[in-house]
Parts: sequence; structure tokens; C-alpha cells
Amino acid sequence: MKVYITRRIPDAGIKKLQDKGYEVDISEKDGVLTREELVAAVSAKPYDAVLCLLTDKIDKDVFAAVPTAKIFANYAVGYDNLNLPDAKEASVTLTNTPGVLTEAVAEHAAALIMAIGRRIVESDKFMRAGKYMGWGPMMFLGAEMHGKTLGLVGLGRIGASVAQKMKNGFNMKVAYYDVTRNEAMEKELGLEYKDLNDLLKEADFISVHVPLLPTTKHLMSTEQFKMMKPTAYLINTSRGPIVDEAALVEALKNNVIRGAALDVYEAEPKMAPGLAELDNVVITPHIASATEETRAKMAEIAAENIIAFLSGQTPPNLIVK
Repeated sequence: MKVYITRRIPDAGIKKLQDKGYEVDISEKDGVLTREELVAAVSAKPYDAVLCLLTDKIDKDVFAAVPTAKIFANYAVGYDNLNLPDAKEASVTLTNTPGVLTEAVAEHAAALIMAIGRRIVESDKFMRAGKYMGWGPMMFLGAEMHGKTLGLVGLGRIGASVAQKMKNGFNMKVAYYDVTRNEAMEKELGLEYKDLNDLLKEADFISVHVPLLPTTKHLMSTEQFKMMKPTAYLINTSRGPIVDEAALVEALKNNVIRGAALDVYEAEPKMAPGLAELDNVVITPHIASATEETRAKMAEIAAENIIAFLSGQTPPNLIVK
């Protein structure tokens, strides 16, 4: 069996495939394959499986380039990079790696909340520039988490974990909006359900945890920023296009909201013009799941999906069959 991996991943997953006796080829490029490079790479041999990343746009052209590969195992929880109708038409099985990165992403969201609220990055730059001349009572005044309202847009596994951490750890009030109400979670964590507009108007911190769908693209844009408190902060560790990034830049420039913290971007790896120059934003390079433990486990799960499929079994994390 031959497996192609579109980018270097942790050895734990590669070893699982090799221990099964599979021939494993890995992209040697230090970066994302262009579309032309991806098509050329998967068509180089009659591969039986492809392990792809969220940065790979997988559709009918890629499936046609390697008709022998009837499984594409996505190294990610989200799968907006995969064309599901094209996969069904080509009779290709798709899988993902859910669950494993919940705690890592939730921890990063919590870290971003604290970093933007307490102006950590801004004050770090200040120190490194040699500007600190002594303690001052008005220097870098930020916002406490204690007693403030955290508004969650989306209450999946990650959103629920953020709620638990911030409520139990910082005694924050937590409200949420989701297309599906979760009364069991409300009771368990003491959450309050609100419609989106009310949530935006009342929360001090808004943290986004919804998948990227046609209905969620630009869910947060000019109208929504105007609803938020001028002292509020926006945090996004979900998918970049959920936030209208150009509108966010304008909102931050004009003090419509106080700040934002982002780990994902609308046109990755690019950022909206002007975003990087703002002091009231914290920006990290899509690293919310970047812990040694999580990334290694993601590799193992992706490999296990391939192994199950090539062994004639149903993969444990099926998206499309």
C-alpha cells in the first residue's frame, strides 16, 4: 500500500503507517503545496491513500489526479478545505481528526482572552523597546476577567471547554449563542442562552467557536461590531472567514470595539491591510492546536483512519463515505 502525505507531520503518525508495511512518501517542500504541485505530487504514483492538511484544497481535480486513492484523511478537525460533493461523486472516503485538539484550542482561546484583556503583547513590545522608565498608576490599564461576561458564539466541544475554563478559573459569567440550544450544558456549567444580537450587546469578551459554513461566513462584520460594547474584545480561534477582517480593522481603528485577538485569518497566510500595525490586536499564526501532544495525536488519528480503511474497515472518523 502506498500513502502520500502532503506535508511533514509528527513522526507518531508516519511510524504507524510504516509499521503496517505501507510505503509512505512525504512532501519535501517546507510549506504549502501549490495546486499544481499538489496535483503533480499525488499523481506521481498509484497511491492508495492521501493524508492531507487543512491548507490543501481537495476537489475533483485532485481526486482525478490519483484515482487509486479512495481515502483522503484530513489532518484537522474542520474540513472546509474538502469538497464533499466531489468526493461523493468520485466515491472517495473522507475522514478528519475530531476531539483530540479540544483542550489545546480552548487553552489558546483562554490565553488570547487574557493576552488582549491584560495588554500582554503591547506591554512586552514596550519593554523590549526600552521605554519602561518606572511604575505608573495609569500604565497599560487593561480589563479584568473576574466577574465579566464571556459570550461564546458556538457551543461545541471547544466552546464548552472555554466556558468551563473561564467560569471555573476566573469566575466569569458565561453566555452563549448556537443554532442548537444545549440545556444540559447550561445546567452543567451554569450558562445562559441568548440570541446572537443580545449576546453581542451584553458580553465583554466575544469568543468565536462555529464552523465555517455559507451561513457563518462574515457572521461577525460591521453591523455586529457596532452592536458590541466599545469596551468589548473579539477572539477568533475558529476559521478566519467567519470574521470580516477588513471590517474588523476599521472597527479597531475607530475604537468601535476595544480590541481583538486572532489565531485565524480570512485569506491565510495573508492578513487584512492595516491589521498588523494595530496595537489593540493580538495575532498568532494559526497555532491554537500547536502542542506537541495534540499534533502528535492528530497524526496518529489520521493514520488510524487510513489503516482502518485500507484494512477493509470503516474509519472511526468518517466525514464522507
